[in-house]
Amino acid sequence: MAKSDKTESTLSQKKLKSLPFTRFIPNLITLAALCIGLSAIQFSLNERWEIAVLSIFVAGLLDGMDGRVARILNSPSKFGAELDSLADFCNFGFAPAVVLYLYGLNQLGRIGWAVCLFYVMCMALRLARFNTLIDVPEKNQPLSSKFFMGTSAPVTAMLVLLPMIIDFQIAPNHLPDFISALLMVAIGCLAVSKIPTFSFKGGHIPRKYILPLFLFTLGTLAGLVMFTWSTLTFVGILYVSLIPISARQAKKEAAGK
Repeated sequence: MAKSDKTESTLSQKKLKSLPFTRFIPNLITLAALCIGLSAIQFSLNERWEIAVLSIFVAGLLDGMDGRVARILNSPSKFGAELDSLADFCNFGFAPAVVLYLYGLNQLGRIGWAVCLFYVMCMALRLARFNTLIDVPEKNQPLSSKFFMGTSAPVTAMLVLLPMIIDFQIAPNHLPDFISALLMVAIGCLAVSKIPTFSFKGGHIPRKYILPLFLFTLGTLAGLVMFTWSTLTFVGILYVSLIPISARQAKKEAAGK
């Protein structure tokens, strides 16, 4: 083999340097979430509404895992962050809008479609703002890690799907479609607002609250298995009721700096 060929081969080997499989696990979780979230559209086209909502819910659970797995495996990357943001837009912006439009907002004609477009644009703006803050040092962030600015993408999707979740419990009755439209506009505005909401990923839990929180979590998990739609409705209402508390807490922390 000629010397130049050996040199070229060595350079190729350096460029194709192998990477540990653990580097790809967070991205694989993100791609799995993307497949499951977008499958909600296919289920809704076949009028399998409950499975469509559950698909978006499962995508939200996986979305909460990929970042944590990346930190545990010490494999966060810019590529992973961009992929996660794109998956969030598809799973929690585009997919819920299409599902809700097919479920009933199409009965409102052009108004229903305009509401869906408004929601999708709000989610795009919310995720774009989030991306601009990724590389900003924590000390320069507008809020501490204990808070999100507006509602997170998975939570926004589940809140906007609440009319469908309530419908599953009161069937064969159906909430008026204009209620879903109004809620969609309100939740879209909440997502892009600057209202602080709890992120549940920062801070410390006082020892006296550990056992009650543990029992509450176990009860919620049991409720999701046995009474899925009632539990999701309860969790959604509880989350909304916590927003004034999170806003007050964030204001208090900002005043104490």
